[in-house]
Amino acid sequence: MGLLLELAAGGLIAGGIYAVVAMGLNLQYGLMRIMNISHGEFLMLGAYLTWFAHTTFQVNPLLFLPAAAGLLFLLGLAVYGLCFRRIVRTAPSLEVIEARSLLVGFGLMFLVQNAVYLAWGADLQGYSFLTQPVEIAGARFGANRLLVFGFAVGASLALLALLRWTLVGKAVRAMMQSPTGAQLVGIDTGVLHPVVFGAGLALAGVAGALLSMVYVISPSMGEPYTVTALIVITLGGLGSAAGCLVGGLLLGLVEAFGMHYANPSFKMLLSYGVLIAVLIARPQGLFKR
Repeated sequence: MGLLLELAAGGLIAGGIYAVVAMGLNLQYGLMRIMNISHGEFLMLGAYLTWFAHTTFQVNPLLFLPAAAGLLFLLGLAVYGLCFRRIVRTAPSLEVIEARSLLVGFGLMFLVQNAVYLAWGADLQGYSFLTQPVEIAGARFGANRLLVFGFAVGASLALLALLRWTLVGKAVRAMMQSPTGAQLVGIDTGVLHPVVFGAGLALAGVAGALLSMVYVISPSMGEPYTVTALIVITLGGLGSAAGCLVGGLLLGLVEAFGMHYANPSFKMLLSYGVLIAVLIARPQGLFKR
């Protein structure tokens, strides 16, 4: 039972991070069809900023979470204005937006990676934070891992509440359902687009800050999380924030138990297997209504 709890906890912790990353990308892609393939690089940037603040200025990583979100939000506003605003305004169709943003995203991916290489080098980095064990029902967990899971789920639930019960959230959901209809009822897309794009990068920054508390980090760590986010979006359904949360947790559990009972090298094979099965059985996503 202790082993099963440890496996489930490990899967849920990873799944919580997956959910936060996927929600950020889902906001951008679901609202504006911007395929920001560099999304994971901004997660990596959030992790490095948290590591730098903690190791250089002894800032508590938990206290740095709002700063990481705020910095990545401002960076998201700048990135949208410089790289994606013109694409969204001038593209004749959603398919063109997807294709052009994909190419821009590749350029951003290499730009951010190399900027981090120049700033902090290519070596693995990390720090020790709340590593003391906590025993629950006969299983032992690192305190930092439990905190990461709690904050990841909390951030996801906060976004769900914002989308469901606030005026801004209703505007975002309206634009996801019908961009033309949203504009007809007076929703200002010129303001909403950069704000939502920035919010997506803010979520990536939070996910990176949480990751830095439990894993070593490197400039190349972002790309796998972008792929995983796309798998979670497919699993949960495009535009479904709740689907991202449940899909992320489910994928984390599948990976944790699959790697234990099969082989640790099968991690990506398991993820792609889930993706292919969902695309065949329910291409609109498991939780998309």
